[in-house]
Amino acid sequence: MKIKIKIGYSTCPNDTFIFDALVNGKIDSEGFDFEPVLTDVEDLNQRAFQGELDVTKLSYHAWLHVWEDYQILDSGSALGKGNGPLLVSGANIKGIDLSGLTIAIPGEFTTANLLLSLAYPMISNKKTLVFSRIEDAILDGEVDAGVLIHENRFTYEKRGLKLIRDLGRFWEETSSQPIPLGGIMAHRRLSFSDRLAINRLIRRSLDHAFMDPRGAIPYIRRFAQTMEEDVLHAHLKTFVNDFSLDLGIDGRQAIRVLAGYAVRSGLISKYPEVMFLDET
Repeated sequence: MKIKIKIGYSTCPNDTFIFDALVNGKIDSEGFDFEPVLTDVEDLNQRAFQGELDVTKLSYHAWLHVWEDYQILDSGSALGKGNGPLLVSGANIKGIDLSGLTIAIPGEFTTANLLLSLAYPMISNKKTLVFSRIEDAILDGEVDAGVLIHENRFTYEKRGLKLIRDLGRFWEETSSQPIPLGGIMAHRRLSFSDRLAINRLIRRSLDHAFMDPRGAIPYIRRFAQTMEEDVLHAHLKTFVNDFSLDLGIDGRQAIRVLAGYAVRSGLISKYPEVMFLDET
């Protein structure tokens, strides 16, 4: 009898690229029956607070609030350099006091919001929107500025929006670390051997995608916000990298540093313990 695993990940190209082989029968599932739940990353963050999913993509910010329930897997992360969230507006407002402005964020528990809070602790008037709505909200005057993630990093200039600050670059310059955006977490109710096996399968799924990248395109296109070929390729090149295969020493250190900043800034109350599989 197969073990049913409810697995959540976003509709963004990097996630569907990673999980295509795993959920579509392209690799041996080793006795697991994966039930995919595809939704916005902030929805996944919220579901994690309820412990709804056995394995899930989470913003590292959200994980800092649920680390006692979810453990980081080594494979599947979105982590790196030059791929952070962007704070943009409809007009050039660099140098203007942002504290009185309304800023759209893609979710309270996204890493994008954590980085915004670190860079601009005085900003308090935030409006949570699904990430794909933020460009339109700025252009329509619903908000003064917004934090862009995912595909919108590659489209905002074409729509006439102006960069206020690259929050990823802020993080890299402040911490000297790559940016831990999101990772794949397994609920601790799963046995340790099951967590290890699922981590191995995610790595195998990603290896399969790298060997046949064109093979994942139909699955990616079923859910992608944009169908433009150049945007899809730019997205994959930016968010899927060696850290996605394995966090390694540098990836793990970046997560630890992010947790330290969050504690010192009062964004979380306790530094996480037993983060990674080999610490169990």
